[in-house]
Amino acid sequence: MTATLKTNLIEPQSGTALTVGQSGQNIVIGADSINNNVLKDAGGNAIWTSNGSGVLSGVNSAFGSAQVLIQTQVASSSATISFTSGIDSTYKEYVFEIINIHPATDGVDFTFQAGSSYDETITSTSFLAWTGESSGGALGYLAGGDQAQGTAFQHLMQDVGNGADESGCGELHLFNPASTTYVKNFYGIGHCYEKDNQSFSTPTAGYFNTTSAITQVQFKMSSGNIDVGTIKMYGIK
Repeated sequence: MTATLKTNLIEPQSGTALTVGQSGQNIVIGADSINNNVLKDAGGNAIWTSNGSGVLSGVNSAFGSAQVLIQTQVASSSATISFTSGIDSTYKEYVFEIINIHPATDGVDFTFQAGSSYDETITSTSFLAWTGESSGGALGYLAGGDQAQGTAFQHLMQDVGNGADESGCGELHLFNPASTTYVKNFYGIGHCYEKDNQSFSTPTAGYFNTTSAITQVQFKMSSGNIDVGTIKMYGIK
């Protein structure tokens, strides 16, 4: 078998460049992957860096609106889960992913609030769609899940069960929390295995009626602790 290597320039590791091919030519790599932990541009600027296990950091802003994981919190018999850092002007949208929240108390609501004292004024709406394991379902306005200039914790999931296989999942989107001009709009959807063996889905939306920056968000059950569960906070530019 005969192989041919044709290049214009090969330099040692201490050199300044490895140039293969002439201007206008293509370089064909006879494989389905390039293994490298750091990808740089022609100016030597890192476009992204991998830790060798597929987790990226230093992703260049040219990639735009990709979600960036900022923080992960895991509950363990926790009264609250609070995000007190990382919410600033860096991102225009923050997304909280709620994964398998399991309450210590049966039939409680999963809720959230914001601000330094977690008592911002909220105006909101909420709906409930449900279907039981042995009965039909329905869709309706959830009057107990809304607020009209209230300062209570906002409902996101309804009647979450605490059985061994019961939990709730969902997400919350918070927009431009660093703005000092506009109120802070949010929307979310929660879904849970309800205490009476029903599928409960609760779309919720509203706004924090403040033009001050919001830098903190807290989650908790309407009663009792969060037994286990994970919440991840992402930023989107």
